[in-house]
Amino acid sequence: MADPKGFLTHGREVATSRPVDERVKDWNEVYVPGSLLPIISKQASRCMDCGIPFCHNGCPLGNLIPEWNDYAYREDWTEASERLHATNNFPEFTGRLCPAPCESACVLGINQPPVTIKNVEVSIIDKAWDGGDVKPQAPERLSGKTVAVIGSGPAGLAAAQQLTRAGHTVAVYERADRVGGLLRYGIPEFKMEKRHINRRIEQMRAEGTRFRTGVEIGLDLKATDLRKRYDAVVVAAGATTSRDLPVPGRELAGVHQAMEYLPLSNKVQEGDFVTAPISAEGKHVVVIGGGDTGADCVGTAHRQGAASVTQLEIMPRPGEERNAAAQPWPTFPMLYKVTSAHEEGGERVYSVSTTHFEGDEDGNVQWLHLIEVEFVDGRPTHKPGTERRIPAQLVTLAMGFTGTDRANGLVEQFGLDLDERGNVARDADFQTNVPGVFVAGDAGRGQSLIVWAIAEGRSAARGVDRFLTGASELPAPIRPTDRALAV
Repeated sequence: MADPKGFLTHGREVATSRPVDERVKDWNEVYVPGSLLPIISKQASRCMDCGIPFCHNGCPLGNLIPEWNDYAYREDWTEASERLHATNNFPEFTGRLCPAPCESACVLGINQPPVTIKNVEVSIIDKAWDGGDVKPQAPERLSGKTVAVIGSGPAGLAAAQQLTRAGHTVAVYERADRVGGLLRYGIPEFKMEKRHINRRIEQMRAEGTRFRTGVEIGLDLKATDLRKRYDAVVVAAGATTSRDLPVPGRELAGVHQAMEYLPLSNKVQEGDFVTAPISAEGKHVVVIGGGDTGADCVGTAHRQGAASVTQLEIMPRPGEERNAAAQPWPTFPMLYKVTSAHEEGGERVYSVSTTHFEGDEDGNVQWLHLIEVEFVDGRPTHKPGTERRIPAQLVTLAMGFTGTDRANGLVEQFGLDLDERGNVARDADFQTNVPGVFVAGDAGRGQSLIVWAIAEGRSAARGVDRFLTGASELPAPIRPTDRALAV
């Protein structure tokens, strides 16, 4: 604890956002570049180096937060980066995208604003890249074993990097045309610029990881054939089956799943399109779903020039303060959150349910009909007399995901068992019922956080390493049944 009075003498400060009228005109990250550097040492000094650092428990990766906070306070960025990378393969991803359950578990947060752990994390890794401290770590010797990783999201990339560094020959199969999974085509550019993915991929290539894009296992290559080619397989295909809304008018043109809409704007940034084939320009946009994916749709619609943006949520509006009885510290509370996308405008409507869509004579959606709801015995119930309609010329469904994609036949071809939630079942080593086939991330866990994906990728890699060699020096795995922070 470098500054024992840091938490008493310095208040919480966070990164400065660019003005709304400026940032909605481009797709760059919303924060002012370099705004963290003048404040980050003082912010790191607020860490109390607690005897029991509950932030460790709040973070699924078990990040060594007090340690790298101390190095950041001393501005020893090389050592800070080393401690950060000891538990996290991609801190530049989590530092930008994670909702920071570690901050909710911060001891200082009991009666003060918590340490800005997320901002310190991203400052450390950005300084590490700028200072040349992030280098390829190729294995000293090869094991002669081969591993296929299905999916190049955070779970797949983490598993691949760990296994490559352990000496195995790893090939990552990605059905999209570029590596990154939802990091590439689900996260808008304004939340994380894709250059961060690109340089990690180059690091992994230099370490020996191989990438095969445009190959969907189950369709382009049979899962059974893949199993014959490799000594082990890691299924990290995500939970990409979107929850639908089966109401009258769902078939109208202009009603899309969020993951039909969001990737197209990313492809514009990659140079594949001049304008997105599905665009909000000049339209009244309705986003159904109040989570992070919904907020991504809101921010994307703003940048495309929507006439209006309305976000609907069936649940009541959360409170702005932690409910100590229902969600006591250090659990992750469900609070009212204003993201950068919400700062940019639009309306948020809570406790409503969509009854049907109304279209024009050409089959294009024009109106969304909704009704207010109240919860009776835990179930949403319509409130008579509260029906109304709102203009809707583009509707995006951002209501979450129900499991891994079954359409390509991957699950059936491997013969994988599913758990009671419809996810791929696995044991404590992340191995499925099929020997040599492992699962990590959302495919086995269900829709969850990026930190859980990376943590599971690392843990699955240890299971694979033990399977291939009989022992493993990779970090000990988390328990696949531990869902305490699956928010």
